Amino acid sequence: MSENKETFTEKKSTRRNFLKNSGLTLGGIVLGGAVTSLVVKNNDGETTVADSHSSHGAETSNFNRALMFFNIEQFLTVEAAAEQIFPKDENGPGAKELLVGYYIDHQLAGGFGSNAKEFRQGPFLKGEPTQGNQSAILNKDLFTMGVAALDAEAFKLAEKKFYELEEEKQIELLQKFEADEVALNGATSKQFFNLLKKLTIEGVYADPLYGGNANLEGWKMKRYPGSQMSYVNIIEKDEFVEMEPKSLSDHQ
Repeated sequence: MSENKETFTEKKSTRRNFLKNSGLTLGGIVLGGAVTSLVVKNNDGETTVADSHSSHGAETSNFNRALMFFNIEQFLTVEAAAEQIFPKDENGPGAKELLVGYYIDHQLAGGFGSNAKEFRQGPFLKGEPTQGNQSAILNKDLFTMGVAALDAEAFKLAEKKFYELEEEKQIELLQKFEADEVALNGATSKQFFNLLKKLTIEGVYADPLYGGNANLEGWKMKRYPGSQMSYVNIIEKDEFVEMEPKSLSDHQ
């Protein structure tokens, strides 16, 4: 995403092109929370579609839909911001329906939030553009500051929480963060925006194992096959073969 406000708006309004470009960075996916039906095989090998309610009439729970890092107010703000970055449109669901907020929550609650796999010894000097982030601030702390700043800016703008603002005002604030026009303590708003954008895209396309990409809809929009066991039957075909995507959980 570019550095100026105009580009952010253009990105949002041209979702089809954005999806085409972002499809180059796909990973694995797992079944997420907005599932309303399940495809199952019986003992005779016949495939059937089962309702998400159990035989006793009770609704099946999605245990991935549980917060481990955010409180509910933080979660609602993150969910609203992610939806502006990856909005619902004619191509399919947006970040909210894909449960991207839960993906971000689960990542920040784990090793990624604590930068567990990064070298963390000082001094923390400003690096070259090619060296990436050199900050001493942990991902989880940067995100907490960024979410608080989003809500603070929303209150200054309309005396509301960020998630309570109209869509246009949410975009206006995100543009300020992207342009580095909001002060954070020890970090920049652009750093927070870039982390939010990165985690949003990951939540759309990662295996549902990690909490997002509900019902494999992120992969379905890209016609991405996910985790297939073999391509031996189609690898020599000249035409494009569309396959029902599979998650890692399909192989258990």
